[in-house]
Amino acid sequence: MAHPSSELQRSIFNALTGDPALTGLLGGPKVFDRRPERAAFPYLTLGRTTVMDWSTGTEDGSEHILTLHVWAKGGGKQETYEIMDRVSKKLDDANLPLEGHQLVNLRLQFAEARQEPDSTTYHGILRFRAVTEPLA
Repeated sequence: MAHPSSELQRSIFNALTGDPALTGLLGGPKVFDRRPERAAFPYLTLGRTTVMDWSTGTEDGSEHILTLHVWAKGGGKQETYEIMDRVSKKLDDANLPLEGHQLVNLRLQFAEARQEPDSTTYHGILRFRAVTEPLA
């Protein structure tokens, strides 16, 4: 059985790259595991994931804190907001499939958009909280 964070990231990647509205905003399925050196703006990267034990006395479970990053340049902060809004609508409270696990919930916890210091690049940050349980 795959680790639930790996399954969650795979399912999020598939949901985002399979969303025509988001790929239209990005100019293609530009969702990456790490920031590429020469990718054309805008694009999205999957950032840090933190996993904590969320087990109870009778059930096993994991809490995942996932960070996604939006990178934009030409369209400015408005473009960043539009991409962030689409990602939020796609993922917040989504019922994503996980192999060997069940996604109990996936909720947006935090969003921020800012211009990077000394740069024309805009950076959007989305933090989601997910809870997973292994299938019986």
